[in-house]
Amino acid sequence: MSKPTGFVFYDGPSAIDGAPIIGIAVLRSGNRKTGDMVQTYILRADSHPVDAIRTGDDASICGDCMHRARMVEITNKRGRKRSKRVRTCYVNVGQSVAAVFGAWVRGAYPLIDPRDAAQLIADRVVRIGSYGDPAAIPAHIWRALIALAAGHTGYTHQWRQSHAQGLRDLVMASADGSHDRDVARAMGWRTFTVRTADQPLAAREIACPASPEGGNRRQCIDCQACDGAGTSAARASVAIVVHGAMARHFVGA
Repeated sequence: MSKPTGFVFYDGPSAIDGAPIIGIAVLRSGNRKTGDMVQTYILRADSHPVDAIRTGDDASICGDCMHRARMVEITNKRGRKRSKRVRTCYVNVGQSVAAVFGAWVRGAYPLIDPRDAAQLIADRVVRIGSYGDPAAIPAHIWRALIALAAGHTGYTHQWRQSHAQGLRDLVMASADGSHDRDVARAMGWRTFTVRTADQPLAAREIACPASPEGGNRRQCIDCQACDGAGTSAARASVAIVVHGAMARHFVGA
């Protein structure tokens, strides 16, 4: 039997709300920012990802992330106000995420125990949560999956929640502004802060080396700065200037 292009390492309830979700690892990636990392996707098992966003069912895999779809009031050039649905998440769900979901529906990804799956990705670098929040899946599943990996990166917007605290050493707290950053640091997290271009870096904070402001000098696969607190949360945290098509709707917390 040929080696699969990916596999399901989790099929069970969301740690966020108990809804059925799946965790899928895809073994190869052409992502120019991250490099050829093992990409992991957290999806609703009972809903196409585009539909999950439309209905709000993506809360099961994204929690209360502020970058989910929401209604905002905008003013046109004539001064007229109207409500518009916007989503500031950088992930284009209609492309890569939809393709992964479709492949799973077709049976392309076998279900493999994460302890056995660790052998398939030994000595690889793993992106924990290419789409979806890692805190939707129990921490012990992630630990088993990356036990033999050469490294990892990851982020969670659920860092305030009790069920996410077991991930502090593995992933970064996604902070939307300086207030979030300071609170998360006080809780023992290293942070990945989204900021506006006019906001300065904080003490013990560096610009993401894979970003334009960081010189685009390293891919995530080589950098691996976003690997959580590890044994010390005192290491420098990381920040990035808000980017993407929906950046104009970003409101820092």
